[in-house]
Amino acid sequence: MISFRAPAHGQRDFTRLRSSTLGEGYGQEDIVAIIEGRAPLPAGRGRAELPQGSPRKVNLIIDIQERMKTGKGPAYERWAKIYNLKMMAAALQYLQENNLLQYGQLEKQAAGAVDRFHELSGQIQNTEGAMRVNAELKAAMVDYAKTRPVFDGYKAARYSKKYLAEHEAKITLYRSAQATFRRLLDGGRLPKMDALKAEGQRLAAEKKSLYAQYRAAQKEMREIVAVKGNVDHLLGLTGGAKNKEMER
Repeated sequence: MISFRAPAHGQRDFTRLRSSTLGEGYGQEDIVAIIEGRAPLPAGRGRAELPQGSPRKVNLIIDIQERMKTGKGPAYERWAKIYNLKMMAAALQYLQENNLLQYGQLEKQAAGAVDRFHELSGQIQNTEGAMRVNAELKAAMVDYAKTRPVFDGYKAARYSKKYLAEHEAKITLYRSAQATFRRLLDGGRLPKMDALKAEGQRLAAEKKSLYAQYRAAQKEMREIVAVKGNVDHLLGLTGGAKNKEMER
């Protein structure tokens, strides 16, 4: 006669596996028949069904382990063709280390990681744009300072064609510098060179800091999106296209 107990729940005495103890359909012969597939589970003793529309509350790690252990169903077969057990073991370890015990938590954290990555990407683009403007202004100010005496001479010569022919390259450079000021400053006041240099240094430091955060966020995003992709494939929740789209 088979007997068992559940010490984790405070049970001290063993329970014998028989229908008189557990109820009809739970005798030793009944259980063997269920395991061998000759009989169905007794009504009302299987896993409780969630009301229709209820959120998924099953422990995600247990759900995955059960699916891998049974290894049945088209979703598992599709997953097994693409992934392997080592990748799934790594995914389980990630879920446990990050305390992601519900699918909703995994989904929310993955979306947050993607949003953070794109946010930092946008900040880097803005900083790099400001650095380009800063560099253009500094270059234009140098050209302006070098060529202004020549242009002043051109005005003093009443815009002489002969003077223009002799100094055309420098006069062209002067006018190009002025055009740069109009385009970038939009009528604003021309900043001092020292201020531009200080701003350039600040922007360079900001870019360096952002890139460090960007690389960390990229690693985090790729890791959790890969884990979620593994979980989705194994549980048959969605295809991989959604996760690939998130990484873009």
